[in-house]
Amino acid sequence: MSKALQTLQIAKRQIGLHDDDYRGILERTVGVRSSKGLTDAQIGKVLDVLKREHGWTPTVIQGGKKAGSKGKARPVAEHPTAKKARALWISLWQLGVVRDRSEKALEAFAKKQLKVETMIWADQQQMYKLIEALKAMAERAGWSQVFLNTGIWKDPKARTDALVSRLYEAQLKKLGRDKPAAYYTWNRPSDLYAKIDELAADIHGLEA
Repeated sequence: MSKALQTLQIAKRQIGLHDDDYRGILERTVGVRSSKGLTDAQIGKVLDVLKREHGWTPTVIQGGKKAGSKGKARPVAEHPTAKKARALWISLWQLGVVRDRSEKALEAFAKKQLKVETMIWADQQQMYKLIEALKAMAERAGWSQVFLNTGIWKDPKARTDALVSRLYEAQLKKLGRDKPAAYYTWNRPSDLYAKIDELAADIHGLEA
């Protein structure tokens, strides 16, 4: 595996991208849904998207060097609740609720909420508190997290599809726009990810 591809895999893991989201970024950036066979130039384009849209930066390690140099990388919380918090944080940025979608900004928010230095040190009860705080922010912004249909609640894919659709609808409402006619023909959730990114750019453009 090339160093460029290793960096891309590290970036995907640090951001906590779901496979559908990741493949969607690949498809709209370099026209394929797999990183296999990508040139360094193509990988560079994908990394630029991750920096611009997801706030990713190369991991800084001891001595001020970048990832890929010798040294000990700064650890990133990878447990399931941290990944969920990260996904919520990025979605809240897409909705315009937070201004910085980076891992550093999320860690700062978690530190204030949980009184711990990093999410790695937080226990499950503390992380549940963080998730609930992020959900409350979403609710206040019009992005409902409540599921009255218990069937959807028990089905992870159906729940994800519903939350992605609700996020898109909340963005449209914030921008004062109607659903496009093609909305009902899109595949869920892959087709919506690119649309959500586009609306996020419009939302933050208004706030600039």
